[in-house]
Amino acid sequence: MGVIEDVYEDAAPDVDFEAFEAAVEEKVEQMGGLADEETAAMLVAHELADAGGEVSGIADIEPGMDEVKFVAKVVSVGEIRTFERDGDDEDGKVVNVEVADETGRIRAALWDEAAEAAVEELDVGQVLRIAGRPKDGYNGVEVNIDRVEPDSDTEVDVQVLDTYRVEDLSLGLSDVNLRGSVLATDAVRTFDRDDGSEGRVANLVLGDPTGRVRITLWDERADLADEFAVGESVEVVDGYVRERDGDLELHVGDRGSVERIDESIEYVPETDAISDLEIGQTADVGGGVIELDEKRTFDRDDGSQGQVRNIRVKDDTGDIRVALWGDKADIDVDLGQYVVLTDVQVKDGWQEALECSVNWRSTVSVLDERPENAPTHESASASAPAAGSASGGADGQGSLASFDTSSESSSASESASATATAGSSTSGGAAAETATSDGPDEIEFTGTVVQAGSPVVLDDGTETYSVETDASLRLGEEVTVRGRVHDGRIDAEDVF
Repeated sequence: MGVIEDVYEDAAPDVDFEAFEAAVEEKVEQMGGLADEETAAMLVAHELADAGGEVSGIADIEPGMDEVKFVAKVVSVGEIRTFERDGDDEDGKVVNVEVADETGRIRAALWDEAAEAAVEELDVGQVLRIAGRPKDGYNGVEVNIDRVEPDSDTEVDVQVLDTYRVEDLSLGLSDVNLRGSVLATDAVRTFDRDDGSEGRVANLVLGDPTGRVRITLWDERADLADEFAVGESVEVVDGYVRERDGDLELHVGDRGSVERIDESIEYVPETDAISDLEIGQTADVGGGVIELDEKRTFDRDDGSQGQVRNIRVKDDTGDIRVALWGDKADIDVDLGQYVVLTDVQVKDGWQEALECSVNWRSTVSVLDERPENAPTHESASASAPAAGSASGGADGQGSLASFDTSSESSSASESASATATAGSSTSGGAAAETATSDGPDEIEFTGTVVQAGSPVVLDDGTETYSVETDASLRLGEEVTVRGRVHDGRIDAEDVF
């Protein structure tokens, strides 16, 4: 064999011989006779070895690659952690470094002596040349670093932020500081870990001008959820981003915290018009509370007990029944308050009317009045009620005038009862008995109780009436009421 073949066999580059030989001939020509074939072959072999595993960007890194080489900027440096190795008296050490380039970001792990050096020598914003082995990690693809060195000559166009906004979050980020307005809080929940210990978790939902995000508080940090009220501004310190059911969340563990700040942070939800809601949609809804039902408990098939509370919410375009499930049924909400409901499921409800289902993923923000920055829905007809809703409002305009807190506004209870009169009419209907020229109509109406409490709502499959009565009625009970109608509400004199 010739010298080129000998070098090729020794180096075993990841190219065929013909390509290697062509590269050697080109190298000889480039050097103008300064290198013979053997020297040129060794130079080509060295260049091919250095280029092995080179990827064009972090986005190209996949699990299963033998080794990858890339250049990236340090976004964050974690704390060093120690662990026990099986069969070894000496503890191992590891530190996770978040790095990024123009194509994405990735977590890279440095071990033992390299981990100690990383904590002492690496700085956020520094550019590194990295060689390592990709693997599937907890947050997706990670890289175990074999070799790393600073590269001050290469520019990586990645912005490193001191404070993040919701729109800046991406999977795998750590050491995240984020400021936002509290939109919702949850109670602390306990669970059993695989090792038999008890864990604790709670949630906040924060919003800023760019969006909203769920904050998950673990163990000792879970108690922080009880310290803040809706509308307060807080800062998450040293959070880390995880994914759950396709959504990004910001988690807070032992290193992190949530702190109250003296700053007003605006969050304007882009709510959907109630009249535009469709079955199967996940929507954000904002509006005034015009009806309240009592909380009900029920037995599930597995023997456990659940709970639900129904309310009715109205915006500029119409109104809709909302079912608050589980812990959401305990939320303190009253007639006349304004609520913002996010990530609710639109379903087929009672009498084929649409309803919104609020579950664990949804958030409920309760305000005393409609916020000044609440969106309006000019594209929807102001006089048209929501599909399947009780009505477009007592004033026939579908407006939110009933939530004005001025002395001229109607009471919340009157607004509530007036809205549950879909299709109601005091003339021409089977329920109508008599009509007087100088007073309210008196009717007798038979229907099924579809809302208990105050007011009671009766429905006969064609008409729906809100009924003021002191009688104790059960959900699903069929009753007949007789009384006069005021603004679509029956003031019941007799119930039988």
